[in-house]
Amino acid sequence: MKANVLTSPIKNLILKIPALVLVFTFNACVTKSAFLTSSAVPAARGDVKVKKDNNRNYVIKIKLTNLAEVKRLEPSMQAYVVWMESDGALIKNLGQINSSSNMLSKKLKASFETVSSSRPTKIFITAESEANVMNPGSMIILSTSDF
Repeated sequence: MKANVLTSPIKNLILKIPALVLVFTFNACVTKSAFLTSSAVPAARGDVKVKKDNNRNYVIKIKLTNLAEVKRLEPSMQAYVVWMESDGALIKNLGQINSSSNMLSKKLKASFETVSSSRPTKIFITAESEANVMNPGSMIILSTSDF
């Protein structure tokens, strides 16, 4: 009977170790990075989460707060554009953050989600005079450090 009492805690420990390994492995697959403070919009804050999905693509989720309407910038612009730098220093336009929506204009909050087949090494947001530009302009609003 004493042998069962001694092995019971060991049994519990042996059962918990694989669960802990699984939890830590799952959390290790998510990269989270805060945007650096912006000189163009100092109150703007946000973070980026990058997670590899089952198809070996990278899910990129961005949450932003205190992001001023793009038309209120000096000089006035038309769109916030999200860019990704990947391995090999390739830069890709991921899409536009719609600043004319009620959600952003009233609460100054925005979110953005996309999927990429390339692993991002850096994410940044620029203010552009048009949304469908091929190369980023010089007005960088928010940027992460390298992942």
